[in-house]
Amino acid sequence: MLYHAYELAQTALAPWRQAARYGRTVLNDPRNPWQSSPPHKAAAAMLEIFESATKYYAKPLFGYETVNVRGQEAKVSEEIVAHKPFCDLIRFRRTAEGLDESQDPKILLVAPMSGHYATLLRGTVETLMTEHDVYITDWLDARDVPLAAGRFDLDDYVDYLREFLEIIGPGTTLMGVCQPGVPSMIAASLMSEDDNPFRPAALVMMGSPIDTRVSPTEPNRLAGSKPLSWFKKNVISWVPWPRAGFMRPVYPGFLQLSSFLAMNPERHSTAYRKQFDNLIRGDGESAAAHNTFYDEYLAVMDLTAEFYLQTIDEVFQRHLLPKGEMKHRGRPVRPQAIKDVAFMTIEGGKDDITGAGQTHAALDLCANLPDDLKLAYTHPEVGHYGQFNGSRWRRDIYPKVAAFIREKGRL
Repeated sequence: MLYHAYELAQTALAPWRQAARYGRTVLNDPRNPWQSSPPHKAAAAMLEIFESATKYYAKPLFGYETVNVRGQEAKVSEEIVAHKPFCDLIRFRRTAEGLDESQDPKILLVAPMSGHYATLLRGTVETLMTEHDVYITDWLDARDVPLAAGRFDLDDYVDYLREFLEIIGPGTTLMGVCQPGVPSMIAASLMSEDDNPFRPAALVMMGSPIDTRVSPTEPNRLAGSKPLSWFKKNVISWVPWPRAGFMRPVYPGFLQLSSFLAMNPERHSTAYRKQFDNLIRGDGESAAAHNTFYDEYLAVMDLTAEFYLQTIDEVFQRHLLPKGEMKHRGRPVRPQAIKDVAFMTIEGGKDDITGAGQTHAALDLCANLPDDLKLAYTHPEVGHYGQFNGSRWRRDIYPKVAAFIREKGRL
């Protein structure tokens, strides 16, 4: 009923949003003699804030047209290399005179399946494309996947990564941002134990919850504070008609978004107060920056119930991977089988989602990996998102990642 109530609320708000849109158009019309008066500006700003805060946000576009590759402008096009029921494997092709993409290291960037779309990594991809042949997991919204497509859990996630690595080919770097750290490490462990020639040449993890017993954060404590039955009863819902995924059990994106917003309520309320001031002052640049951020941040997707519950259970409650008890379809997962995959872990000193040491713990699990193939890096000034986006990612973190891949990622 929870999902139905949400959809009903969205439907009920639709005419009010339309009215707000119409009213804002009238108030901002140049022919309106009171357009520039403070009361009219305030009213128009309030209507825009209302519309922005209540509308449905669709999946954003990556929207790349060109990228600078070693000083040369290259055209960028998206190519779906593989289509699976719950994910598209996308390659960002770069085209320019004399550009040979085969000379650049290949990266499979694993986007987090934690509520936001893969476009959250738009800045990450843009930076990586300057020197790398980039592929990304573009996870599909579970509410749009028909029930006939079957289940999708953590085991399926791992199988997708293994298949994608085989499609891309040998010598690929597997880069997991946040949540994908665990399935990425499982995939690398299994492929290494099998001596699979398509196992990753390098593994890079950013802010990944490998061992949430270390420096637990508020999200970690929340995930471990209640029994799994509570999550199943209180946060799992069924996709309503007429969506394509009708009757699929999911963890709704709007619930995940609520938890994101609840973590930093003052930050978001302040952002909207500033947006109100920007609109009144006519500061179009600042207003556009706000809209760009929240168009991405407020666009969320549903997760399959089985994936969500298995992740809560095995990663955040029972800690199976760091305890050496993780299994993939009944097969033990042995990180000690990783012997020749260069492994870099990245943490942010101000990360309030993945605590200090949780990601670096992955290196200790690879007991048979030589020390010269391991690198743990902590940037003291970045939070969770700053590890893979923004100026410090571009200026401080990315150069270290690129150097590590080129120097160590030679399987």
